[in-house]
Amino acid sequence: MRVISYNVNGIRAAMNKGWLTWLKAANPDIICLQEVKANRDQIDTQAFEELGYNTYWHSAEKKGYSGVAILCKETPTHVEVGCGMDIYDREGRILRVDVGENSFMSAYFPSGSSGEERQAFKMQFLGDFREYIKTVKKKRPNLIISGDYNVCHQAIDIHNPVSNKNSSGFLPEEREWMGNFLDLGFIDSFRYMNEGVQQYSWWTYRFNARQKNLGWRIDYNMVSKGLADKIGKASILSEAHHSDHCPVLLELNL
Repeated sequence: MRVISYNVNGIRAAMNKGWLTWLKAANPDIICLQEVKANRDQIDTQAFEELGYNTYWHSAEKKGYSGVAILCKETPTHVEVGCGMDIYDREGRILRVDVGENSFMSAYFPSGSSGEERQAFKMQFLGDFREYIKTVKKKRPNLIISGDYNVCHQAIDIHNPVSNKNSSGFLPEEREWMGNFLDLGFIDSFRYMNEGVQQYSWWTYRFNARQKNLGWRIDYNMVSKGLADKIGKASILSEAHHSDHCPVLLELNL
């Protein structure tokens, strides 16, 4: 099973950059999208259906903001829209599909880079999300959480850890949260399969950062430890240029 996570930074903008052609070629079984920035009725979902996908959507209340989606070739046995916490569900941040014994979640974590208020919101989300996942994992132990976490875990995950040590996304408390989250029983699939490899999944649009490869690895496919022996491949698809992020791939032998 091929699973891809991709923050498209606006699905309509990505489609105008040839995203559908890329999707057909990549041919994932499941693709988890973040920052779709559109309601479902604003998208021609028939184009996805023609490629064999069922389409599930969780938009933000605010137009053109946030939002997650999952395209899935297999018909899920259950779809969970949101996390039951209105403060986050209004922003369209969490969506889950259950396919047999396995569950796949698309998650878009808040950014704290715009100031102290949003950083405080982000830290609140991180704490609440961890507790939420503890509950979900009791019911759905075979859980894959794909998405933009807006957190770099280790120095290897960011182009300049020294100058960014006080930057949102690489703060000590955020990095500590990531370690505690993994301790819940999750594997960072890319790092698990690519120890010591320095690759990124996001680059600012400023300063020609992508051309210079001045990036951050903030997009993850997190896998329950019980599925560790099922991980066949994990990679970053940096050749895809539809967004300021690039897709991250996970192959599971289910």
